Amino acid sequence: MSGTDRQNSETAATLGTLATPALLLDEHRLDRNLSRLSSRMAERSVVLRPHMKTAKSIDVARRAYPSGPGPITVSTLAEAEYFARHGFRDMTYAVGLAPHTAERAMRLRKAGVDLRVLLDSPEQARMLGAAGRAAGVTPTAFIEIDCDGHRGGLTANDPKLIAVAVALGEAGVKLAGVLTHAGESYSLFTPEALVAAAENERAAAVAAAEALRAAGHQCPIVSVGSTPTAHFAEDLTGVTEMRAGVYMFFDLVMHGVGVCTTDDIAISVLATVIGTKPEKGWILVDAGWMALSRDRGTAAQRVDQGYGLVCDVAGKVHPDLMVSQASQEHGILAIRPGSAHALPNLPIGAKVRILPNHACATASQHELYNVVSASSDAIQGRWPRMRGW
Repeated sequence: MSGTDRQNSETAATLGTLATPALLLDEHRLDRNLSRLSSRMAERSVVLRPHMKTAKSIDVARRAYPSGPGPITVSTLAEAEYFARHGFRDMTYAVGLAPHTAERAMRLRKAGVDLRVLLDSPEQARMLGAAGRAAGVTPTAFIEIDCDGHRGGLTANDPKLIAVAVALGEAGVKLAGVLTHAGESYSLFTPEALVAAAENERAAAVAAAEALRAAGHQCPIVSVGSTPTAHFAEDLTGVTEMRAGVYMFFDLVMHGVGVCTTDDIAISVLATVIGTKPEKGWILVDAGWMALSRDRGTAAQRVDQGYGLVCDVAGKVHPDLMVSQASQEHGILAIRPGSAHALPNLPIGAKVRILPNHACATASQHELYNVVSASSDAIQGRWPRMRGW
């Protein structure tokens, strides 16, 4: 554990005594966000398979599954190994397969983890089959479907789709089903466009599953997922499971897309004022891009939020105050250009919370969550995060 996180874990009891910069997690907002999507999927009889790439924390996973481990998605095999140590057994590794990851994934299967992997080529199918034989286990794989040109995968009408399924069978690999991700939904911002993206995601995945079945291949799972489409899908006919991750915390990108309000954003970075330059309209804080990340995802949206929106220590947004610039350990707070609001009076030593552009990127800069509640300035708990690949 590094500097600030060690000091926080050992000494801090309140926001006032917390060494900064520090990552905060509002447990009430987290629970509300978890309930919102789980209820939505339950109403549609679709399995929710939370993506743990955002949280990377067993404590957060236990809030999602208070009764015991359930199905999850992971983005690294380090995550898979970490959650396996904490009792999770039903996992999907939703990143394309390489030789070394195939071998490592098969070691997890041999240890009793029902880990499904992702691929989109006959070469990967043969590679996975060889890794399974070497480990003495039967691999299970999804075929990745490209629904919107955002990442890898095959289209539903690509002849290679059937070729991959054939190669899986010949290699001794069980076909789990098809999996897609509507990543282009992150660039949208109207309800109508998000509903259409969700339908396109559904239709592409279902069409691919039907093509495989028509060719004589079993395709039990039809897996879709992105946080925007999960919240805007109106029809999930033919879909068996939904994956989403950032919905647990939300962030300013999701706010810009229209999925959440700023009151839904569950994580923030606590920072301390370390200087002022009134002649420039600046307030300096001790949170730079090492604490906030370099992610500028809102720069491509209708409203650019700089490196993050600034709130008071209780979490109330200062109107139009944002982190306009960031160096390694310095953040510069300034009023949004064109705004009529005045720079707030924040003396040296005052603390602020900064809402992140991208929750995954900001959280990855920190070793632990300082858990807080809106009704108190006390640190309710400290939840470690795992890191690595």
